[in-house]
Formats: sequence, structure tokens, C-alpha cells
Amino acid sequence: MDSPLSLAGAPAGAKSARVRTWRAQLALEFECRAARTVLSARRHDGPLVIQKPLYPEGAGVCHAIIVHPPAGIAGGDELEITARLEKKAHALMTTPGATKWYRSAGPWAYQHIRFSVDSGACVEWLPQETIVFDGALAELRTNVQLFGDACYIGSEILCLGRAGAGECFTKGEYRARTVIERDGKSIWLERAQLQGGSPALTSPVVMAGQSVAGTFIAASPRIDHGLLELCRGVRPLAGSGAVTAMPGLFVGRYLGASSEAAKNYFAQLWRVVRPALAGRSASEPRIWRT
Repeated sequence: MDSPLSLAGAPAGAKSARVRTWRAQLALEFECRAARTVLSARRHDGPLVIQKPLYPEGAGVCHAIIVHPPAGIAGGDELEITARLEKKAHALMTTPGATKWYRSAGPWAYQHIRFSVDSGACVEWLPQETIVFDGALAELRTNVQLFGDACYIGSEILCLGRAGAGECFTKGEYRARTVIERDGKSIWLERAQLQGGSPALTSPVVMAGQSVAGTFIAASPRIDHGLLELCRGVRPLAGSGAVTAMPGLFVGRYLGASSEAAKNYFAQLWRVVRPALAGRSASEPRIWRT
């Protein structure tokens, strides 16, 4: 729905500072009924919906494609996606295309993602790439709450500027915060802050002059050294990739100039990680091929 928000730093009642923005919420609940994962509840407000539940790999896994009809996130927009998975449910959520964060004249844009996963359940959050336009003011927050032996597999691919149009990230700012908790205890906390045109974009310890960075994360008690060794044999087609593991946590990184290379690399990691942690071979959503 449309909602007027004031520009940052302007009085709340100043008419000249009002802009038209989108606020959207999507809340999903998944249950396991007789070995079938069903979308038991969905609520949405504003332009954020899902297509009908899909079962390309059988009844055990529900695929949900999250659609944001405006196609991009502008300054002042606020998107919130929440999902709860009850015991033994398994859901894979993705997007039909890249998420675009448009240039802003002043207001920040926000996307908040919150997952709650009961013991024995598995959630996979595998959106396509995020493109941050030059001049965008974007903040992305992800919070995953796991219980018991619940499993989470997720990825995020960040593209700074529109490389295909010759655009660099010279102004604006991107912020991200990811928190993963198991039984109320934090097992992963990461924050990122990248300013357009800043030295961090060329620093060898941050972006190293590259425009694409990605993180692939899996959280499960089943992660072991054998899985890490298998993933170390995976290499990206272009750019650089690396993997590491901690107790109950696996992390893969990509840095380069190609979102396609990043997606291919993470898809290869997923093909190794998913059978080991979720007991299922990788079955790519059909939307990735369109």
C-alpha cells in the first residue's frame, strides 16, 4: 500500500518533504502434514506476494517464489518477509529475478527477513542476486532463529552498481546485518557497511576493486570436516571463492566481477551441502532457468 514518509532530516509534518513510498509485509507459515510440507498460512500487506506453492521434487519440500511486483526497491520503501516452519517442514524460498535497489534522493530503503525454524525442519533462502544502483541507500537485515537440530541454508549475492551498463558504485551506501541463533544463542553475527566511492571498495581486505561479493551459509549440527573438504574441491568459473567451517556452521565466500559466476559457484556448493544436511539431492527451482 502507498504510505507517505518524510525525507530524512526533515520535519515530520513538512509537506515539501513527503514522498510516495511502498510498505510491504509477507508472513508465511509451513507445516508438515503426513510427510507433506504445506503452506498453512500466508498474510500479505502491500506489493509482496508468493505464487502458488510448488512441488517440483515431491511432497516433502514446498517451493515458494516470492514476488515483489514493483520490481525494485526505492528510497523510503520498507519490505518485511517472515516465515515460520514447524517441526519436520521443509521449504525452499527464492525470487523470480534480481532484487534492484534504486538510487535515492534522500530516504533509506529497508528489507527485513526473519525466519523461525522448529526442530527437524529446514528452510532454504536462495534469492537471486541483489543489485545496488549507484546512489542507493539500502539496508538489509536477516535474522534466523533455529531450534533443536533445525537446518538453514541461505545465500546472498551483492552487485554494486550495474556493471552491464558501465555503472560503478560512486555514491550512496549499503548496509547489511545477518544474525543466526540456535536455541536463543547467537552462532553467527555479521555486519557490512559499504559507502559509494569509499576506499573500502578498492581495499584488498574488503572489495579489492571487484563489484560482486557473495556469502553462502549453512547452519546445522551435521556439519563436519568431511563436508568442508568436499566443498574445498569446488571452484568458481571466474573470480575467487573460499569456504570455512565452524561448529554447526559452514560459510562460503565469493568475490569477483560476475554475478553469474557467483550463482554458479553457490549452486555447486549447494549441490554438495544439501544432501549432507537436508538428506535431499539439489533440485533447482525452475524459475532459475527462465
